[in-house]
Amino acid sequence: MHLERILEPRFHDSSFGYRKGRNCHQAVERATQNSLQNHWAIDLDIKGFFDNIDHALLLKAVKHYCNELWVLMYIERWLKAGAMQTDGTIRSQLNGTPQGGVISPLLANLFLHVAFDKWMEKTHPEKPFERYADDIVIHCKTEKQALYLKSLIEKRLRRCNLALHPDKTKIVHFRGEATRKYPRSLDFLGFTIRLQLVQTKVGAKLMTTSVISRKAKQAILEKFRMMRLHKKRGNIEKLSKILTPIVRGLINYYCKFWTGHTHEIWQRLNLRLSKWVRWEKGLSTRSALKFLRTKYNERPDLFPHWTLVHP
Repeated sequence: MHLERILEPRFHDSSFGYRKGRNCHQAVERATQNSLQNHWAIDLDIKGFFDNIDHALLLKAVKHYCNELWVLMYIERWLKAGAMQTDGTIRSQLNGTPQGGVISPLLANLFLHVAFDKWMEKTHPEKPFERYADDIVIHCKTEKQALYLKSLIEKRLRRCNLALHPDKTKIVHFRGEATRKYPRSLDFLGFTIRLQLVQTKVGAKLMTTSVISRKAKQAILEKFRMMRLHKKRGNIEKLSKILTPIVRGLINYYCKFWTGHTHEIWQRLNLRLSKWVRWEKGLSTRSALKFLRTKYNERPDLFPHWTLVHP
């Protein structure tokens, strides 16, 4: 808390991760807006970031902003404490921040504040970016800019003993001409940002949209599958108590901007509810659907997703 009070006012406006009053939605919204104004983006992935933070460089950064000896002492102890293995032995911590450590997010933010944010501010202030922890998107006007900046960032991170993931780091081309083929969308914090034609009151308009990513959608559907809802016994109200906190959390996160892109998930969930009715009541598919529709008419708020896609 003491260190956060010192560092928080100094952090960059484009840093959104693990900060009070800032969240994923703000980062995604900013990235969506910047993607409309810039034809190109660099989707950065730092290889094993949290496990490869250089302790000496991190302590140097802490000392630059806070030279109180007791703060430096405790942080150095945290970093070098090591981790106990299952056999009782202690494995020393040579690099990285302690997993699950309460101060790890703050230290990670500080490291990238110095290694990336301030460097971008000093050397490329005209290029907007969004950073959530180690998830970073940088926007460029041209292909040449994107390729050149990517090479500079690789060199900069190498000086900080970090490396870009060769497969996950990519240049994204939203629109316009290019010398070769690039991905046309980027995934950021569970959303896919892409250009598409959107019907408005004045006709079709080319806009950047944020939709749930394919990877996130597959993870959600797999979670529902692994719950094996059709095997749970009891009444439908009991099933609602199990699903409600999960579904409400998904809606709060993925339906922040709009809801249409999640309808397939709720349709698939309704199919699983129908399967539960068939197993629990011994009904046919048609009768199970009729049962769910009756429940919906009686209690449309029984399941949170019924406000978006009813049975």
